[in-house]
Amino acid sequence: MTPNPLIGVLYHWLGGFASASFYVPYRAVRGWSWEIYWLTGGLFSWAIAPWLFASLQTNDLLMVFGEAPPAAIIWPVVFGMLWGFGGLTYGLTMRYLGLSLGMAVVLGLCTVFGTLIPPLFQGDFQSKLLDSLSGNIILAGLAITLGGIIVVAIAGARKDASLTDAQKADAVAEFNFRKGIGVAIFSGVMSSCFAFGLAAGEPVKAVSAAHGTGPLWTGLPVLCLIMAGGLVTNGLWCAFLILRNRSAGQWVGRSADAATDAPAPAAANPSAAVQPAIPLLANFGLCALAGTTWYFQFFFYTMGESQMGRLGFSSWTLHMASIIIFGTVWGFALREWRDAPGRIKAMVWSGVALLVMATIVIGYGNMLGA
Repeated sequence: MTPNPLIGVLYHWLGGFASASFYVPYRAVRGWSWEIYWLTGGLFSWAIAPWLFASLQTNDLLMVFGEAPPAAIIWPVVFGMLWGFGGLTYGLTMRYLGLSLGMAVVLGLCTVFGTLIPPLFQGDFQSKLLDSLSGNIILAGLAITLGGIIVVAIAGARKDASLTDAQKADAVAEFNFRKGIGVAIFSGVMSSCFAFGLAAGEPVKAVSAAHGTGPLWTGLPVLCLIMAGGLVTNGLWCAFLILRNRSAGQWVGRSADAATDAPAPAAANPSAAVQPAIPLLANFGLCALAGTTWYFQFFFYTMGESQMGRLGFSSWTLHMASIIIFGTVWGFALREWRDAPGRIKAMVWSGVALLVMATIVIGYGNMLGA
């Protein structure tokens, strides 16, 4: 199949929309601590969805893993574990900064590291980027992407400075700019390890193709490996929090207060002491939706990358730009920017316009390369 970068850009937009949207169902979860809903949704993200779709679309999935070089199995898992630290702190970033600002800061760093380091690691940075017109155009698209990210981040900082503490808390309940920025920087650097895992898993894709798997689906087995690493990191941290907070009972409907040994305080009004029932069915459904939606970002990512030809590493920039575009749209839809002055809102949309322009430029560069 001949690569079609324009179709690839569309797939990356679908992946970006999925990534920007996954946290929305979590906002509707009631009565569960962070570690409970994060691990519940994560089981769909890191275990159920990857193996389900890889099994459906890959010919001889287990044989592919058996025939792949050991290094191509081990390194994606290792990078997945490192990326897992980014995923953990990514969720915290959303809590402290909100969808739009949090994504801008995290994904800005993730874009730079995830796009440029794989070709540097593989030793073809100069031939792919510096010595060809298509590579120069992609570098220009990366620069435009960073420009758009910076504009959105500056707008977020100015919004923070212009609002009262009450307005910040009303838009994002746990808003904390200083803490959120620190977490976001760490998350952005560690999250770029996902791109390294994809590069390390290229031999697995080759084996999958040799077994007759279609080009759109050869990347799905690699996702199983990277997600397995992410499951280890996230699972261990969530298990620690569950033990520390004694929150496991929330899975079967016990409230957070019921998990402690301290007796509930007496209430003047007996009805005031009654805790609202935890909506278990709704919570499990919302977490399943959130986790599966999160997985679809990389499902579409591998499809988009398959259409980018020899410059497939630029897919990471397209992916990051698409996430920020749709993350900003969600931020406005959820009214995170409702109290910001008009000039700051205009700045945000100018940053989004730069990101849209960047996806067009990078897509054009890939067309020339193909």
